[in-house]
Amino acid sequence: MEIVDSYQTIKQAVEGLYKEKGSKFFSFAYPVRSEIEVKEYIATLKKEHHSARHHCYAYRIGPSGEDYRMNDDGEPPGTAGRQIYGQLCSNNVSDVLLVVVRYFGGTLLGVSGLANAYKQASANALQNAEIVIRTIEEKYTLEFDYTLQNTVNRIIKDCNASILKENYGINCKYLISVKLTMVNETISILNEVDGLIVKYRKE
Repeated sequence: MEIVDSYQTIKQAVEGLYKEKGSKFFSFAYPVRSEIEVKEYIATLKKEHHSARHHCYAYRIGPSGEDYRMNDDGEPPGTAGRQIYGQLCSNNVSDVLLVVVRYFGGTLLGVSGLANAYKQASANALQNAEIVIRTIEEKYTLEFDYTLQNTVNRIIKDCNASILKENYGINCKYLISVKLTMVNETISILNEVDGLIVKYRKE
């Protein structure tokens, strides 16, 4: 399986709006990293738009969107949540929650009309978003004698890793960040240096 070390997400929260036969579909996209954040945003929107009939949503979390969910919130199955989720996939973004709040305008739109409205509202919000690239990296701590500093610095540079923190005491200590695609090569080279201690830093 190919290792991917970056993916797309949105920089900040954005909004959109789609109108159809009197109904208004307000869309809200948020950058999120957990289901806890998802629940908090949805709860806030339900308070702010308490008179709305539906609060439908979908989200994708993780580098490949492996954690996902879609919710129709009372709309006919497949007309809301699936359409919202489809726009997240079409725009190839993850770590994003997309909510569409519907205010009924008095005219029924039918299944196809509803599906199109939720799709358009979702697309509108994402069109207003600034897409950014998020790099997937792992962190490691290095501890070594001062005589190895030049060697360690050269390896870090050659492997395009980054030094996040330096601590100088009895020994040198580095906190480094390595792109996921370079982890195996970088750690293998570092482990060949006698006297260098390499430890994975779990966040």
